[in-house]
Amino acid sequence: MADKDAAFDDAVEERVINEEYKIWKKNTPFLYDLVMTHALEWPSLTAQWLPDVTRPEGKDYSVHRLVLGTHTSDEQNHLVIASVQLPNDDAQFDASHYDSEKGGDVLKLKFLYLLSFNVEFGGFGSVSGKIEIEIKINHEGEVNRARYMPQNPCIIATKTPTSDVLVFDYTKHPSKPDPSGECTPDLRLRGHQKEGYGLSWNPNLSGCLLSASDDHTICLWDISTVPKEGKIVDAKTIFTGHTAVVEDVSWHLLHESLFGSVADDQKLMIWDTRSNNTSKPSHAVDAHTAEVNCLSFNPYSEFILATGSADKTVALWDLRNLKLKLHSFESHKDEIFQVQWSPHNETILASSGTDRRLNVWDLSKIGEEQSPEDAEDGPPELLFIHGGHTAKISDFSWNPNEPWVICSVSEDNIMQVWQMAENIYNDEDPEGAADSEVQA
Repeated sequence: MADKDAAFDDAVEERVINEEYKIWKKNTPFLYDLVMTHALEWPSLTAQWLPDVTRPEGKDYSVHRLVLGTHTSDEQNHLVIASVQLPNDDAQFDASHYDSEKGGDVLKLKFLYLLSFNVEFGGFGSVSGKIEIEIKINHEGEVNRARYMPQNPCIIATKTPTSDVLVFDYTKHPSKPDPSGECTPDLRLRGHQKEGYGLSWNPNLSGCLLSASDDHTICLWDISTVPKEGKIVDAKTIFTGHTAVVEDVSWHLLHESLFGSVADDQKLMIWDTRSNNTSKPSHAVDAHTAEVNCLSFNPYSEFILATGSADKTVALWDLRNLKLKLHSFESHKDEIFQVQWSPHNETILASSGTDRRLNVWDLSKIGEEQSPEDAEDGPPELLFIHGGHTAKISDFSWNPNEPWVICSVSEDNIMQVWQMAENIYNDEDPEGAADSEVQA
């Protein structure tokens, strides 16, 4: 009987998700300046824009690249580099094709033009080659997470289903993988007993990599000192302060010796590599009422960071006084697995997770007065809800070169590259602009 009930519940949920998606799809012209939907061959658990951008002469688009991975069903897995063509802001569209009396206003025109960049399965205006897989490198099991080294973006570290962390220099691998399936990383980093997800390169010290693991530890490696012939690197330091699975780890963006970690013990810990005590952090905070899954340091303000939790909230912290949570962002309906500050705006933060939503928050709106109608949609600091995914969002990344462009990937193979409509984040609302929080 329980099986029948579960099947019925699943069917109901699927129908609700499909209805929500239809509503979202209908509203996209009013909510977005760009939406590209791409069905990957396999789901990617990881997504990160590479820092480079190419602007081909005479073309109305720029070319950006992404680091992705695969999570296959017992087939060969790969570390993947993909290229994405994003239309330029001033890309020309021919207005004469559209009759303004039939709703052909500029917003829709721009959107219709952008749809030609859509690579949507079964979608309209689909054009091939806007999102292309450029490099595939054989990988041991699924890619839990992949992150490039800021000082040399050709070097990518990956988390695997084993305890090893792998490092690849993708310029040393053919763009098409060896059919034998053999995985030949340039380095294999040892120190963990179990797998994990958290991975962070030090932005101020080349080659220093942190990794978080289900074995309750954080490992630190320095690959800059590895001899040429060395393939296996042991951890330089192992930090053992947490008492449960360590979910995420992140270097401070300005201080080369500081990093933060979060874990299923509900704690946020701040560490200093200059300390000789690897079992006791500089600060430990009971951050949430459930597992803490992710953290992100603000790129503009050295004291500010955010954490995301299974308690469905994002918490805002000030390193100068960790006893007090600055703010709690509340709107997610389920566990939060990723949180990232915008690289372009000090007050903008995004979070995503199991509820299939990616929320964009604006700290500058905290405490603003709201009408009762607006309050029903969420708190004033909730700037936007991206509702285009129909499964759990695994990861997302802010584009470093195009403000407000985000790539998000979900468990149902879907990758979306999108940018909310400018009138949502620029307060001069055109009259009658659609409500930004119309969500899927």
